[in-house]
Amino acid sequence: MALRATIHKADLHIADSDRHYYGSHSLTIAKHPSETDERMMVRVLAYALQAHEDLVFTKGLSETDEPDLWIKDLTDAIQLWIEIGQPDERRILKACGRAEQVIVYCYGGQTSKIWWDGIMNKVNRARNLQVISIPSDQARDLEKLVERSMVIHVNIQDGEVYVSSDMGQVTVTPEIWRSNQ
Repeated sequence: MALRATIHKADLHIADSDRHYYGSHSLTIAKHPSETDERMMVRVLAYALQAHEDLVFTKGLSETDEPDLWIKDLTDAIQLWIEIGQPDERRILKACGRAEQVIVYCYGGQTSKIWWDGIMNKVNRARNLQVISIPSDQARDLEKLVERSMVIHVNIQDGEVYVSSDMGQVTVTPEIWRSNQ
């Protein structure tokens, strides 16, 4: 018998003074059986950092041809493709060919650094790629905020991300390893 996704609900309130985006989103997050709470919360963080009325969670780990999050326009063209973790270079290059902009959020600390050092030159020609690292201790701290039903407040100012809920608060400082060229 196949394991089913665990459903989490989140009321996400975002105040992003860096992008001048302020909004609230009611999210239903399906956590794949093989997904950790840490990875799920990095997905929520990525959602908050890229918040847009058309940004949606996809089938993610359940569908190999989809990212973790994306924005599609009315013609079904992919404007933004967001990957979480350490995708291989073929997947990244394929995404860069399909989407206007691709962002990879990695969070594995030293393992992410080794991954990035290994593929950095292979994806050099992708002009629409951005790679952002979430420090591993901060990603682990996000895991402590997980509940089946969450109210999460995210404040973003000067590159610092302040995430809080009834379970506590976490400060995240994303590191941009590669920006769009």
